[in-house]
Order: sequence, then C-alpha cells, then structure tokens
Amino acid sequence: MDKFATERRQRAFPLSPVAAGCALFVTAMATVPAFAQSSGQAAVQEPITSVKVSGIRRGIEDAISVKKDSTSIVEAISAEDIGKLPDASIAESIARLPGLAAQRVAGRAQVISVRGLSPDFATTLLNGREQVSTGDNRSVEFDQYPSELLSGVTVYKTPDAGLVGQGLSGTLDMQTVRPLSFGGRTVAMNVRGEKNSLGRIANASARGNRFSASYIDQFANRTIGVAIGYAHFESPILQQETGLYEPWKKEDRSGIPSGTYITDGIKSLGRSGKNERDGIMGVLQYRPNKQWTSMLDVYASRFKREETANQFEVHVGGFNGNNKPGLNFQNVVLDNGTFAGGSASGVYPLVRGMYNKRKDDIKAVGWSNNIKFEKWSLFADVNWSKATRDELNLEANTQLTNAALDPFLDTVNLTLRQGGFPTLSGTRNYSDASKLYVGPTIYGSGYGKVPRVEDELKGFKLVASLPMFDALEKVFSGVDVGVNYADRSKAKRQPEGAMLLKDKPFIIPSEFLYNSVDLGFSGTGVIPAWNVPGVVSKYMIFAPNDTQSYLISKGWDVSEKITTAYAKANIEAEIGDISVRGNVGIQAQHTKQESDAKFWDGTAPAGQQVKPVHDGKTYTDYLPSLNLSFGLAHDQTVRFAAAKQLARPRVDQLRSALDFNVATNTFKPGGEGGNAQLDPWRATALDLSYEKYFGKKAYVAAAAYHKKLKTYIYTMTQNYDFSKFTPGTPAITNFGDYKAPRNGQGGSLKGVELSGSLPLNMLTPMLDGFGVSGSWSYADSSIKIEDPDSSIGKNIPLPGLSKHSSNLTVYYEKNGFETRVSQRKRSDFVGEIGNFANNRTLRYVVGENIIDFQVGYTFNTGSLKGLGLLLQVNNLRNAAYETYAGSRNQPLEYQKYGRTILLGANYKF
Repeated sequence: MDKFATERRQRAFPLSPVAAGCALFVTAMATVPAFAQSSGQAAVQEPITSVKVSGIRRGIEDAISVKKDSTSIVEAISAEDIGKLPDASIAESIARLPGLAAQRVAGRAQVISVRGLSPDFATTLLNGREQVSTGDNRSVEFDQYPSELLSGVTVYKTPDAGLVGQGLSGTLDMQTVRPLSFGGRTVAMNVRGEKNSLGRIANASARGNRFSASYIDQFANRTIGVAIGYAHFESPILQQETGLYEPWKKEDRSGIPSGTYITDGIKSLGRSGKNERDGIMGVLQYRPNKQWTSMLDVYASRFKREETANQFEVHVGGFNGNNKPGLNFQNVVLDNGTFAGGSASGVYPLVRGMYNKRKDDIKAVGWSNNIKFEKWSLFADVNWSKATRDELNLEANTQLTNAALDPFLDTVNLTLRQGGFPTLSGTRNYSDASKLYVGPTIYGSGYGKVPRVEDELKGFKLVASLPMFDALEKVFSGVDVGVNYADRSKAKRQPEGAMLLKDKPFIIPSEFLYNSVDLGFSGTGVIPAWNVPGVVSKYMIFAPNDTQSYLISKGWDVSEKITTAYAKANIEAEIGDISVRGNVGIQAQHTKQESDAKFWDGTAPAGQQVKPVHDGKTYTDYLPSLNLSFGLAHDQTVRFAAAKQLARPRVDQLRSALDFNVATNTFKPGGEGGNAQLDPWRATALDLSYEKYFGKKAYVAAAAYHKKLKTYIYTMTQNYDFSKFTPGTPAITNFGDYKAPRNGQGGSLKGVELSGSLPLNMLTPMLDGFGVSGSWSYADSSIKIEDPDSSIGKNIPLPGLSKHSSNLTVYYEKNGFETRVSQRKRSDFVGEIGNFANNRTLRYVVGENIIDFQVGYTFNTGSLKGLGLLLQVNNLRNAAYETYAGSRNQPLEYQKYGRTILLGANYKF
C-alpha cells in the first residue's frame, strides 16, 4: 500500500541491508582461491572434513547440508548441539529463516507466516506427522514446543507428492533426535535464570528460570537406541499497555468538529503473571539389522499461563447510556481529521481487574517401521495426537463513588501519540482501594468466559519404494507409492455469563489486594491491584452457560477424514556434465468434512428453541508436483519446481453453527455463522532458485516464486436458502441474507528471496572466527479483502503479508568463546488478533525490529571440559508491539514487554 511505502522510507533499516550483504558475499567468495575450480573439477573437501566443527558454525553447517542435499527448495535450522537451539521457543528460531516471519503474541513469537501468507496457509509436522493445535484453527502455536527438545526444523517451500499434510505456503517439519545416529552415550543439561527489565508488577516476580536435560544412549551392540528429554520453562509476564476501543468512527460528540474520526474509549494497564511450560520427549529406536528399523516417538507438553491485567479505563462515547448527557470535549487536537488529543469531562472512569488462566496440553505418539527387501522397501507409520485448551477469563469492575454509590464524574486528559504510549490521566485520585466499589458500573459488576478447545488426530501411512523399470532406470532411481489416512476432529465450547453480586456493592477487602500498579508510563498514576478469582469466589456469583440464545452458536464440532494416495518417481540422471535430481508425482486427496452444532430458533415454543444443525461436503483434489535440481560446476545448483497446492479452510470457518432469526417487520429469515461446505484454498505455484555452495561452510542463494490462488475465502453477506430452518417459523420466504465465509475470487502472490551465510576467514585469515548469515525477502499480492468483522477498513492487504522482511546474524566463535547478535525485522502487516470476545479480528501491526544478543564460553579441555557459560539478552531494544486501524493516526494498541536477560550454563558429557 502507498501509506506503507511512505512509512518504510521514514523508518530506515538500522543495519546494512542484507541484500547488499548477499551481493558482497557473491563477489567476495568468487575471489577465494581455495574454491576456484576449473569446469568439471570437484572441490577439495579434505581440509574441511578434517576440522572438528562445534558451536554456532556446526549448527550453520548442518543446516547448509540439509538445504544443499534436498531435492526440494527448503530452509533449515539445526541445533548447535543436543539441547542447544538458542531461543526460548522454536518459533523464534524458525522466524530467522529466509521468507519466514513471526507474529508476537503477549511478547512471544508464536505463529509463523511463510512467504507472505498467514499461518492458515502453512502446515506443521512433528517427525513428518501433521500436528494438532491448541488454538481455534489449524495453525500451530510454536511457543508450545521447547527448542531444547528439538534437533532441527526443515521448512519445505515446495512440495513433493510424498509430502503428506503439505501446506500451500510451506510445510514446517520439526524433528527430534535419532539416538542411533549418535556415536555413543550423550548427556546434556541446561540451566538458566531469567530477569525482565520491567521489574515487578503487582504480585508477579520479574524472575524466571529454564532447565532441560537430555539423555541419549545405545544398547545391545547398537541395535537399540534411546533418547529421553525434559524441558522446564518458567517466565514472568510483565507488560505495559495502552489500548483504544475499536472501531474508529465518525460520530458527533459535544466539542468535537463534525466528521471527525474518534474512538469510544481508552485504557491504560499493567499486565502481570507467569508462563510455565513442561515438555518431555522420548524416542526408542530398534535396528536389529540393516533390513529393519523400528522407531517409537513420544512427545508431550503442558503450557500454563496465568495473568492479571489491572487497568484504568474511560468510556468517552455517548451511546447506550454509558455516559450521561454531560459528556463534553475541550482543547481538542486533530490529526488529519482524526481525534489526537484533548480533555473529556463528565465521564465515569473505571478501575478494572482482568484475569486470565489458560492450560494447554499436547500429546503425540508415533510408531514407524521401515523394512528393506532385496530390491524394494516398505514403510508403515501409525500416529495419534491430541491437544486441549482450557481457559478462565474474568473481569471485575470498580468505580470511584461515595457511600450512596453515586459514581463520581471526572475530567480526563487524552493524548494519542504515534510510536509511543498514549497518555490518559484523570483529575481524581484512583489509588485508594477503599474508595472503589465493585458494583453496577457502566459495564456491570463483571463478566466471564470458560472456553475449551479439543483437537484430536489419528493417522496411518503405508509407502512402498519400488525399483524403476529397466528402460527408465537411467532417468529414475525408483518410485514411491503410498497412502495416508487422517481422521481429525476439533470441538470448541465457550460458556459465558455475568458475574453478579451476592449482596450489595462492596469494597475489595485488604486480604485480596496485591501491590499497587504504577501506570506512570502513560501518565495515569498508581491504581490498586487485586486477586480477581478470589474476590469473585467469595463475593460474586459466576455461573457460565452456553444455553442462552446469544451463546448457542459459539459451540461447534468439526471433523475431517482425508485419504491421500500418491505416486512419486525419483529422478537421478546426467545431462552431459550436469547432474539432475528431483522427483515428479501426483497426490490424490479425498476429503470428507462435516460439522455439528446448534442454533437458536426464537420463533419456536419455549423449551424447543435450541435445534441441531449438521452440514458438510465431500471433494477430491489432484495435486501434481515437479522438483528439479540441476547440479552445475563449481558447486552451483539451480532448482525449479511447479505444483498445484491447497490449504484446507480454517477450522472455525467450517463450523455449521449459526445465529438464525426471522425479522419481525419483514418476516424474512437471516443469520450469520460458519460454512461447512467451503472448498479449500487452491493455487498453482512456480519456484526458481539459484544456490552457490562452498562445501558446507558457506552459501548464497537467490529465489523467486509466483503463486496463483484460484480462490480466496472471504467473509461476506449473500442471499441464502434457509429452507431447512424456516419450517414452523413465521418466515414468508426461504431466502434471506446470510453472513458467512465463502469462496471468492483469488489473485496472485509473488516474491523474491536473497540469503547467504559466510565465515569471514574465507575473505581473510585476519577475520578468523567471525561470520555472518542473513536474508532479505520481498513479497506482494494482488489479493485485497474486506472483512465485515474488522474495523480497519476496506481493501485490506493479505493477512500476514509483510512486503519486506529480513534477518541478520553476526557472530564470532573461536577457542571456546562465542558471541552473536541477531536481528529479525518485518514491515507493517495485517495481523489476526484475538479480541476480548475470543473472536478473530484483523488489525494493522506496525513493523517490528527485534534484536537479540548472546555471549558465552565453553571449556574444551581440563576438568571443566563440556561446561559452557552463557549470557543472553532477548529483545535488546525493548521493541514495542503496536497496532492501528485504517491509518497510523488511529492507534489501537501499544505494548512493551521489557528486555529479557538470561544467565546460565550448559553441560555435556
């Protein structure tokens, strides 16, 4: 968009552009004599393989090897050593790969966009098996997976016919270790202490800790291998935030010029609490001979989050009786027709306590067997995974009042800054808890929700690898024929209800009070904080239910049964001096999707208003794919790929749940809800990549891609046949307006990617130990969407699309000492945000620039051999998370999470 272009010019990249760095790599490396070869000669590899590489360089070189050896276009990360991926979760590690970008949620990298498409378009695997998710949708929340338990991640940017569960934008395969690949027994332990720079807020400590241990061993003459790992993570939740109500709108207010865009309210809050995660991994590998390998993988994690947000909030709108006629604005400041500051008198500020408790459980088990016969082999795999999410969301409202419970009016001053915290301050003192009553405020005394999500997947895979016919064996090395069956079911329930007073309005007793929260960062001052669930349990009645008319449609069940059959011929040939590797094949996917839910029929007799609704669809897709890798002289590779791809609709879009009504004036039916008859997103894709390798020490690459989406799924209102809902109602017609997700016109997505990695001693021995790796990506799309549930306007860019994203890591490693600085950056994008109602909404997210730092020393000799000391600083700049509506002068959220300092040790023996 044009406004993004202006903003990019205003916010220059603080480091040298990675694109220029990649160009420098190509020029510099071409001059390195050790790698200059005549056409047809192989590079001399002995000096490289004779050097034992560890630490940062080992992780980089292993990842380069994966990329180089693949027949598809892939990106990879590899642990420096067992248990030593450097980031808090696997999400942060993945986000450093070319063409990938993370979206932060509550300060943590959580979901991943691949090549400018939202997380909906990518699929995540664990050891080759599709994973369930704890969210409402398919996209995996990667912060559920401890980096210490994973040996690496491979991101497939192009599919092949044998890649089951592939995504449209990419497929991310997380891998655990294989114990028989290790030379002997290995034990690794990590411990780290954590501190957040924001300091203590309310009852939450600023300190946390991490611990992990892994054990790998082999038995019975190396026919049995065992790997066991455990990782614990405890981290404080500390957050300073301001937020504004959405939507921004033109509405007449006293003292505001007509036609001005204005918000209905503003809040300032301090959020505090803690995250806890425990994960376990187990692998049992049995290989009695060269013909048979059997492996059992087990993974489980529990993620718990508990937090309280203490906030000062002011409603400055005039509708629904939330404010009396005395509301008036003075000293108004405008910014291009949008309210930017002033004072509002005649308002009723609230001091609110918002509590959220969430528990996520993920379990996954897989058992595979690979049997080799004389000329062919058979692979069989069975797997099961399940994820559950349980939440408790509470809000309790207090108001400054007198003994007669007459709320005190106030005047508040507002300044809505861009690129910083808005300011919000009242003229009265809100720091005294004895003057604040829980009672009938403008938002009632309180409200709560108890959402629950359950996701289960069962699968089976059988693959035969067969020799090719003699006439074709000069081109094809063999053919794989397979079938995969996946049965997935996902259910959501969301009981809700008001929190009512057991007796009269009350002051929060001192026994429930925490340390006060200082909102000075926004000019608000100090406000009380309290134990919200404790107060609710003792003084209030909270009986959530999902049987009310407006709650019925929030519960749903969706199931999918997908049978995938495929054939893939593996290419291995020579064209003169050029080697050709790759594959060509086709997948046939047969999908049966169904949903069961309920709807409310207000015209039915009492006791019969809740009725079931079932819907679904069956369809088959044929997905051909081609991957070619041309090996040229001087360790150069050119890759080409073409494929048809698909991404199944969001699970919550497939719900059959709906709100149904018959208008009392026109007697026409209408409603809104899901659509269980959605087709998937379908696309055709072309990819081209050039890669230059220098053994496995360094590489540079340039890639381009083009995807043509045949359709896109939009939320829209259309004429709909309600004939299965209208019998017995006063409707005079079966047709009416229905707002739901529907398949609409698609569009193109295209982009380019530059990446490279270089140890600088290849330029000069004076830089021995120094190295750099980085990437730069550009993406653009012709698709524009309109979301009626969003407040950010029309012609919205593709969610998840940052036109520019980059990553840069500079490191030094020598004689046990290592240090690195890493930066990941992305330009503005449209993010999918969960609002208070637990509904998905779209908001513009200001581009981020996250810098992390790490320094450490590992003892390689003596009695301390194997011990490593480490200091990390994450989010070094305390970069803010910022969202806005249609333009930057309409802010929605501004949040800071602090910088995180970790000090710890690793030990391996």
